[in-house]
Amino acid sequence: MALLPQPRPISLHHHRRCRLFLLLVVASTATQAAATADAAASPPSAAESRATTSSSAPAATFLRERCATTLYPALCYDSLLPYADTFQTSHVRLAGVAADVAGARLRALSARVKDLLHHSHGPEAGALRDCASVVSAAASLAKQSSAELTRLDAAGETTAAAGGSSRERRWEVSNAKTWLSAAMTNEGTCADGLQEDGAAESSAGKEIGAGVACVRQYTSNALALVNGIPL
Repeated sequence: MALLPQPRPISLHHHRRCRLFLLLVVASTATQAAATADAAASPPSAAESRATTSSSAPAATFLRERCATTLYPALCYDSLLPYADTFQTSHVRLAGVAADVAGARLRALSARVKDLLHHSHGPEAGALRDCASVVSAAASLAKQSSAELTRLDAAGETTAAAGGSSRERRWEVSNAKTWLSAAMTNEGTCADGLQEDGAAESSAGKEIGAGVACVRQYTSNALALVNGIPL
């Protein structure tokens, strides 16, 4: 399924190269914005608008219904709607997208923790170091969950056509649940570590604590959507 691109990690040794890359991204974004503005001057035809609406409406309705089963339905709907064309009305693909989105948030948080770690000392540094480790591991767990769902999606039609049992399906869904549950445990470990080491009230600790609280909502939603996959 390869729902969302997985960014490659960038080491500190490539910092200067990254700065150049960011400058190029800014320039590219400006160029794209200009192109978009030009394109906006030519609105799509009525036929194109109807085709887009007819294609996305069922997916949006499906998404709203599935998100209603999560703890954070508004966040679920807003964060996953951009990928409606990917999952359409598939429970498995929707859960896979949600796992990918959670993983992306976790990777971003992990990068931020590592950045703050370079400017921290004492107990705070120890807490942030632990957080960097467990949050990075949580991102890997979310990726594993997505990979499991990708296999499930790829094998779904083949298994159904062959009249196979749902044993493999139950096993893959169970694995996806396990990885996301473990990711949430890691998120909690980071937050608890900040409290136990007395770093939760520092500026960095508050930022990371808020980040963990936010990303847990994405992971929670992904887990809920996996739980909703019919077996």
